[in-house]
Amino acid sequence: MDHATTSSGPVAERDPGAPISVLLVDDQPLLRMGFRLILEGEPDLRIVGEASDGREGVAEAARLQPDVVLMDVRMPAMDGIEATRRIAAAGGSSRIIILTTFDLDEYAFAGLQAGASAFLLKDVAPEELVQAVRLVASGDAVVAPRVTQRLLETYVRGAGAARPQPPAPERDPLLEDLTPRELEVLGAMAEGLSNAEIAHRFFLSEATVKTHVRRILTKLHLRDRVQAVVYSYETGLVVPSQGLDF
Repeated sequence: MDHATTSSGPVAERDPGAPISVLLVDDQPLLRMGFRLILEGEPDLRIVGEASDGREGVAEAARLQPDVVLMDVRMPAMDGIEATRRIAAAGGSSRIIILTTFDLDEYAFAGLQAGASAFLLKDVAPEELVQAVRLVASGDAVVAPRVTQRLLETYVRGAGAARPQPPAPERDPLLEDLTPRELEVLGAMAEGLSNAEIAHRFFLSEATVKTHVRRILTKLHLRDRVQAVVYSYETGLVVPSQGLDF
């Protein structure tokens, strides 16, 4: 993984009582209008700004510090991948959702590598869009974890692709700082399990799971849960179709 996009560590937890602030970055005014209409209909969501290209999106994210950025991929001046990379590298509190056309899109994978917290299809149902924004803002779950898993299997390790398998990466020394329980929780996160599912598997409280997740992100210098999933694939902890390789 390119740790340059994640070296700032996990994003600080937001005030759960405050509205979730959202920045819309898309070069199509009609799409921005549609997302605005959907999100502003929710009492806990607030659109704080819009941008029509990646460069403007980076500037607005720095100025407004939104909780969530909805980021289109293909835009003039600067594409959404580079904009995502710059926002993530700046170390602010914003989490980014990449908007893409296909669920197994290499642009979506590049967005996750660049520091995005999730991706959504552009034709997402309104209720799924709202739920995704809330989930990403909370930091507690990965949007569509099974789809994210398929995406990573396809592009990180080359599963199913007509290209040679990359050599196995060396074990990251940072993993030595994790306790056995934290390694187990990291593995469960890589499977796409929620905090509640992890708690059930290991007979823990959700509060304890949250503590483990926070410590894992801090020790591995990762921004959020989806970055932990990307990390697990890129470092070889997860082998596609074979499960975990601790």
